[in-house]
Parts: sequence; structure tokens; C-alpha cells
Amino acid sequence: MTDSTTSQSTKLPAGAAFPTFEVPKFGGGSVKVGGESDRWTLLIVYRGKHCGRCKNYLNKLEKTYGDWEKAGFDVACISADPIEKVSDDIEKFGWTFDIGYDLQEPEMRAMGLYVSDPLSTQETDRRFAEPGIFCLRPDGTAQIVAISNGPAARPDLDELLDGMIFTIENDRPVRGDA
Repeated sequence: MTDSTTSQSTKLPAGAAFPTFEVPKFGGGSVKVGGESDRWTLLIVYRGKHCGRCKNYLNKLEKTYGDWEKAGFDVACISADPIEKVSDDIEKFGWTFDIGYDLQEPEMRAMGLYVSDPLSTQETDRRFAEPGIFCLRPDGTAQIVAISNGPAARPDLDELLDGMIFTIENDRPVRGDA
């Protein structure tokens, strides 16, 4: 177990520049996170292969993936899982969006995510990030920051997409302060 006094996450405020980093991408290359882009970004951090709720969430994402792209979003999902676990899930579920793997704890912390130890070796063999869903503006700032300390609380993807389309079409600012 790590020392919680030295490894605490700092919650990422809405409107802040999103941290910039890369993780390896299934199929080759890398998933680049943060920084400026020509498009909006939907970034989903998921717990990993051991999480049935994550699989359900990513299956729902697959059904709406084309709608997200049509709305002007690049879509990526990342986890701390190694390539073998990611490969197994992609083969089983047929996900077509970009999936990054081997997310490291410093990047989890930089995004303000909760980080958990596995409850047993049957769950997983490494620390992992709890769920985080981020909508990033093309300038690299966080429009939406939705983090959870467990698998059961995540935004509904249809509602989120509808809200983001409204936000983009009406040039809405980032809402809320820390």
C-alpha cells in the first residue's frame, strides 16, 4: 500500500488545462491526452478488465460511438490494464474506439482520479484508477470533470452527449468553480 500522504490526487477543476501525457494504444501507436486539438475529446478512464460495470459502460459507449464522432468528438478510453487484458476485452466485445493501456499512477493523480488497491489477486494485480469521464475542449481545457470513487456512479452517456451538443451549439462556458 502506498503512503496516502505523498500520493494524494489533487482534484482537477473544471476549466483547467488538462494534463498532457501519452499511453500505449491497442493496435499500435499511442493515445495522446490533453493539449490542443482540432476537435473535442471524450476521455473515459475505466477500472479495467476486472470490472463488469466498466464493460457494460464501454458496451454502451460502443453503441453511441458514431454519434460522439458525428458531434465532433475524438473518443478514447484508458486503463491501467496491461495489453493482454485489453486485448482479451476487445476480442470479446468488439470495441472500435481507441483504447489505451498501462496508465500509471502519476497520470491518474494528475487527472484527479481516485486510485484503489485490488481487494484480491482475483480482482487484479495492480493499483488502478476509479472511473473518470472528461469532456475536453479543443483548447485542451476540461469542460466536464466527472470522477467517482467506485464503479457505480458515472454519467449517462446519452444525457452527456445531448448536453455536450447543446454546450457546443450554444457556445456555453465551463460551469462551476472549485
